[in-house]
Amino acid sequence: MSAMPVKAEMQVPLLDLKAQYADIRREMDDAVRRVFESARFIGGPEVASLETEVARYSACAHGVGCASGTDALLLALRAIDAGSGDEVVTSAFSFFASAGTIANVGARPVFVDIDTRTFNLDPHRLEEAITPLTKAVVAVHLFGQCCDLSAVRAVCDKHQVWLIEDAAQAIGAEWEGRRAGSVGDLGCFSFFPSKNLGAAGDGGMITTQNEALAERTRLLREHGSKPKYYHSLVGTNSRLDALQAAILRVKLQHLDRWTERRARNAALYDQLFEGARLTRPYRDPRTRHIYNQYVIRVPQRDTVRQHLTDRGIGTEIYYPVPLHRQKCFDYLGYREGDMPQSEAACREVLALPIYPELTEEQIRYVAASVREITDTL
Repeated sequence: MSAMPVKAEMQVPLLDLKAQYADIRREMDDAVRRVFESARFIGGPEVASLETEVARYSACAHGVGCASGTDALLLALRAIDAGSGDEVVTSAFSFFASAGTIANVGARPVFVDIDTRTFNLDPHRLEEAITPLTKAVVAVHLFGQCCDLSAVRAVCDKHQVWLIEDAAQAIGAEWEGRRAGSVGDLGCFSFFPSKNLGAAGDGGMITTQNEALAERTRLLREHGSKPKYYHSLVGTNSRLDALQAAILRVKLQHLDRWTERRARNAALYDQLFEGARLTRPYRDPRTRHIYNQYVIRVPQRDTVRQHLTDRGIGTEIYYPVPLHRQKCFDYLGYREGDMPQSEAACREVLALPIYPELTEEQIRYVAASVREITDTL
């Protein structure tokens, strides 16, 4: 690699939300105006309609909007009464909320290593992590691809523990034809702006087939109050704003089109990386992969990333530290080497731009820039 930075031929951000907005500006502006004219900013028809539409899209009976994807996980855990004295099993390689929410309800996170190809929880390692104290499994669908829900569901059913799907990155993804969020007892989604279905701020949704769980999460998100000022539970304030709901309703109508473009972009990357000295994302043939991220693996990851930065290409490392090695979880007693596949992934993963508005020219530039450095390492 050249010792001096090379002038970038073009700029390719990791994500370009301005391009997305330009494509649907009129619809978005009309939705925001509709909310302001109604002056219904908390709850109301926009939120109720989004809950119905997301539930239908995810093949679920119920949808419950909340303030964020993290709150979706917290509310789901509280809905099943997870707390002190309980263990909740999850992946060692995920966004912090997958485990942080477990600790926040007073339960003990128990980590399982990942499948080296999909980055998802390795179902073959799951059963050995189950103990008499296990309350639930939080199964993460990372980067837009479902984990092996058939195997995970079977283990949960065998041991009679709850299954919560952390589908924050996976709206519309499928496992053997079943939508993310529809297989577990509860599904948890994030509408953070970078997600495939992203709000103009934070937002989240819980899905379930179980009416009693749906009603319990609705209570928990509004201080356990129904009717107003009468509290059967101690809940919290975790409501989804009507403005965010209106924006998400517009975007939901375009989601399948955007997903198809992401898949098209991934296919072009796969073609351009044929024979390259890197590992391309693996797509399990039993899944519908929605490509929230396109993540390659390369041994000298930091060198490759700097090379791409010098060429004006945005990248991200999801994630540099596995959850079992986070300082706040030192009390759990895990050591380096306990989750070797997760630890290796943290050293090697690199996310490339994959958003729907990418042009073929941009993708070819990214791929050429990646190969320019990886072919020399």
